[in-house]
Amino acid sequence: MHNEHRHALGTLYASHHRWLFGMLRKKLGCDHKAEDLAQDTFMKVLVSQGAPLLQEPRAFLSTVANGLVVNHWRRLEIERAYVAAIGHQAPQMAVSPEDRALVLEALCQIDALLARLPPKASRAFLMARLEGLGYAEIAERLGVSDRMVKKYMAQAMHQLLLADDGA
Repeated sequence: MHNEHRHALGTLYASHHRWLFGMLRKKLGCDHKAEDLAQDTFMKVLVSQGAPLLQEPRAFLSTVANGLVVNHWRRLEIERAYVAAIGHQAPQMAVSPEDRALVLEALCQIDALLARLPPKASRAFLMARLEGLGYAEIAERLGVSDRMVKKYMAQAMHQLLLADDGA
């Protein structure tokens, strides 16, 4: 890291960390998580290299931090749904902490991939895979044709296959 960039990042951190932490604490209601996300925000700035030279650093920091907050809330939502689902399993089918972490990570990756799709495409995919609905019923619920549901499913599968090829 160049000295100029290091100095700019240090100045950015010193000038805006307290403000960013306060903003995150209000949103999250948790000092520990707010501090974690504030640090993650500055780590993203560190990786971006040119960010400390921005004209509006607070706007940039709040945009990055808000994205991290959304990701945090999505992960919590996925984790709650997963815990509720495994809560219905018989005790002999209990999931180890390691397996739970792997499944949660996979679910978060799938959620991120589906978030890249149009909303109706991701909803169609989830209705088919999680609720076991047929294309006709999905079409009725979404107010689209069967053919459109097929297109949505193809988009979702394509997105997942692209991610699988990149792994």
